Amino acid sequence: MIPLIVVLLLALVLFGAGFALKALWWIAVIVLAIWLLGFLFRSTGASGSRGR
Repeated sequence: MIPLIVVLLLALVLFGAGFALKALWWIAVIVLAIWLLGFLFRSTGASGSRGR
């Protein structure tokens, strides 16, 4: 009985970790896209050149 419970808990933990990692990947992709858009569309300075 105990090994069955351990296997079920392990499967549950691995499923949860896989879901969390997939969600973190999607968040990372969204943040990267926002960063790239901000980098491409940043406003120019008063002199017309792009500052850092």
